Amino acid sequence: MLLDPDAESGVAYELCQVVGRAILPYRSSDAADQRFGTAFFFQAADDPVGESLLTAADLVGAAGGELSLRASVSEPAGVAPDAITVAEITPGWARFPGDGVAVLPTAGLHRYAGDGSWRWRVQPVPAGIAAGPEVVERSTAAAGSAFVLAHGVRADGSRPLEVAIERVVRDGDTVRITTELPQGYVGAPVFTVHADATGEVSLYCLGLVLPGVDGHPVATFDRIRAVLPAVRGDA
Repeated sequence: MLLDPDAESGVAYELCQVVGRAILPYRSSDAADQRFGTAFFFQAADDPVGESLLTAADLVGAAGGELSLRASVSEPAGVAPDAITVAEITPGWARFPGDGVAVLPTAGLHRYAGDGSWRWRVQPVPAGIAAGPEVVERSTAAAGSAFVLAHGVRADGSRPLEVAIERVVRDGDTVRITTELPQGYVGAPVFTVHADATGEVSLYCLGLVLPGVDGHPVATFDRIRAVLPAVRGDA
């Protein structure tokens, strides 16, 4: 569904308020080929994994990479570190290259915080807005509005939270963002809107951004949901 510019701006603002604290900057640990991306918290109450951190499989190497923490995602203020080396977290990333997805159960992240006398203060993307197969199938070759919440990479190395308003299409069996996104956007969640048979418009999280050239495939949530039960939720 394609919205007018004013409606798009309104959706972008609301997304920052509702799930802005789900989004974290991520970078790979490979010094020779360091990649910058985004990870996000997802809460699936009906899934064995429960809460997970999601990103693109291409970002996740053997050593696990590093998550940066904004001040707003932890409490009390000033206690959490600026970054977490994910190699310290157990259980670690589970990679599903065929689906383009990496999943980190957050039990280890919560233990890490507890050991450091702080708590996560996040807004996970809720299961209720994760797009099911019927929403993915309603994506068409006609471009619709898409909203990507990500941590870009500025010239000074800072990683601010940004919203890119883009276009998404269905190309055969693939859902794609039609333009190339800036550095740091791979792994970020992609949101869109659809109208039901009565005309009521609802917001959905389509999935996450995968690497691409002249655009980006989206690992849709029907694929993400399929791999979540294979991931251990605790250790």
